[in-house]
Amino acid sequence: MRLFLSLAALGLSLSATGAVEAAQAQRKTDWTTHITQTPTGAYVIGNPAARVKLVEYVSYTCPHCAAFINSSGAVLKGQMVRSGSTSIELRHYIFNRIDLAAALIARCGGAAKFAGLTDTLFAQQKTWLARGMEFEQANGQRIGMYPAAAQMRAIADGAGLTEIGRSAGLTDAQITACLSDRAATDRIVAMTSSAPKTLEGTPGFFINGRQATGVFTWERLLPLLRAAGAR
Repeated sequence: MRLFLSLAALGLSLSATGAVEAAQAQRKTDWTTHITQTPTGAYVIGNPAARVKLVEYVSYTCPHCAAFINSSGAVLKGQMVRSGSTSIELRHYIFNRIDLAAALIARCGGAAKFAGLTDTLFAQQKTWLARGMEFEQANGQRIGMYPAAAQMRAIADGAGLTEIGRSAGLTDAQITACLSDRAATDRIVAMTSSAPKTLEGTPGFFINGRQATGVFTWERLLPLLRAAGAR
């Protein structure tokens, strides 16, 4: 009996140790590096089994989106996503040709570069967007006569988006291929057209399937994420 109890105690000790080690491994995982693609083409950053699933509709030419990304990063990605409690699914919502060109550049490196390129595009939005708008104003009628792929390349070059792509390690051949990728363009357009009719604008948020109405800033979204269990 004493031997049985001793072995049982040892078994319980090993189980407890295993559970602790598993929990520690979970905490050590940096989920910001885990990026997957949905069947519709959206990118999900974070733990697929996260308690809090945030869907965010973004436009690369939207100043409010840039303000949100730039102000939320330290806590949303740096803490909530990193810990595994929260995942972010980024869905494109495009308004114009500059927006589309930016989205194609963001997606050009696949999952490995998407998050970094997205952060860079929003961090530098004021610069490349101003250049892009100025370029379109001066050349819009002329480039409108180009084939679709040539239009995207001209706009990306004019706005400085190709420079951002190169700085992220994309080759010129990759950039050309991405800007002329009809399937990728169709996916981005489909994401926009299939957005819920209740979407109030960008950025637009859904937490675990429920729309966060009237929320466009990090300050207003943060308490909703906390209440849902984001840590």
